[in-house]
Amino acid sequence: MSDLLTFRMMNRRSFISDGSKLGLGTALMAGNPSALLSNPHDVIYPKGKAEHCIMLWLAGGVSQADTWDPKRLGDPDKRVTGSAYPAINTAIPGVKVCEHLPKTAAMLDRFMLVRTVNHKIVDEHSAATNFMHTGRPTQGTIIYPSIGSIVANQRGNLADGIPPYVVIGYPSIQRGPGFLGSKSGFVSLTDTEAGPAGLTRPSYINSARQRDREQLLNHLRKRFRVKHPNDKKIADYDAAVSESFALTKGDFMSAFELKNESSTLRESYGDEFGQRCLLSRRLVQRGVRFIEVSFNLNFINGTGWDTHRDGQKNQHILIRQLDQALTALVTDLEKHRLLDKTLIVVASEFGRPPEFDSGGGRGHWSKSFSVAMAGGGLKTGQAIGESDELGKQVVSEPVSVPDLHATIHCALGINPGKYLHDGSRPVPITDRGKPIAKLFS
Repeated sequence: MSDLLTFRMMNRRSFISDGSKLGLGTALMAGNPSALLSNPHDVIYPKGKAEHCIMLWLAGGVSQADTWDPKRLGDPDKRVTGSAYPAINTAIPGVKVCEHLPKTAAMLDRFMLVRTVNHKIVDEHSAATNFMHTGRPTQGTIIYPSIGSIVANQRGNLADGIPPYVVIGYPSIQRGPGFLGSKSGFVSLTDTEAGPAGLTRPSYINSARQRDREQLLNHLRKRFRVKHPNDKKIADYDAAVSESFALTKGDFMSAFELKNESSTLRESYGDEFGQRCLLSRRLVQRGVRFIEVSFNLNFINGTGWDTHRDGQKNQHILIRQLDQALTALVTDLEKHRLLDKTLIVVASEFGRPPEFDSGGGRGHWSKSFSVAMAGGGLKTGQAIGESDELGKQVVSEPVSVPDLHATIHCALGINPGKYLHDGSRPVPITDRGKPIAKLFS
């Protein structure tokens, strides 16, 4: 036996021996790859009692210094670094927010401000949006599910004919189910009163014609199921069709009858974004688990929350709309005794630097930015983490995106360390995320 062969055999024996001591050999021989990734000591995560989550998505990148984490006062016209607006006191002693959030400030004891969220994606909105929704960077080998799809998958329907996941805004792959499949996907809509496209029967289709169409479709579906019994795509499509029919005939569509709410309540929510928030409360009442509410489809200030150049000048309009709609939602949920059961998350893909660019706007910043949360049965009335004097760097208590996801999952009673599976490949719900302990103590 050559020295090289002896060396290889000795190393192979050593690997198997040492691996057995660590439990690796057993995992490999048992064909259990997930055991290779498991912690030998089970992690005990806090388990909240929330049943729903409403994510208010402010696409574009909200400036933390101009909203939830105000710093020294700057001047966009003179390019003086700092916050664009003065700060005001809140219901949490020692915690201040922007002056354009007066209603939120008065009831901030229902909130939790997470001021040190951070990640490394700064140049590309789409990639950062995907990361904030999935908790993982985009890569070619696997399509990760969004947090909404994971909640739908783990918590399921609260009632028949009610989808677990609704997106109020334009659909996109970042909100999608990834490897979980269409059953964990979302129902989307842009019209708050008409509801999802395709679920309302056209006026020229009477009941008899609708019945005939359903019978024909059922016949075709049956033929495809028999011909392709093991085709997952056909099975997913068939399940989606069945769910769509259930949605049209249940209590779900009644949620879009906003006219049944009092004019006083509707006015308290404000314009387009506010009506979306009102709809989200009605969807929660019907049992939807996760609702994402996108801010206005049309850019009121020219740029939305992506406040480069002139977008900064009218950013205060957006902040005031957020203030009105957000506080109306919190008050409304509280009135219906749903706030403790519903976690509200106000987020965007990244923040903004304290410096102003040559046009008086701000660039992108992801090393430290803010996410606001409310309700959910968590320990409210606190600000988590501290950024430096300009809001650029984390000083204490950094919160990664996986940590934020773990917090949301735990609030909803979901184990963030649980393994899902992409085929035979084990994938933990979060990428080693740890929930924010202060919110559960």
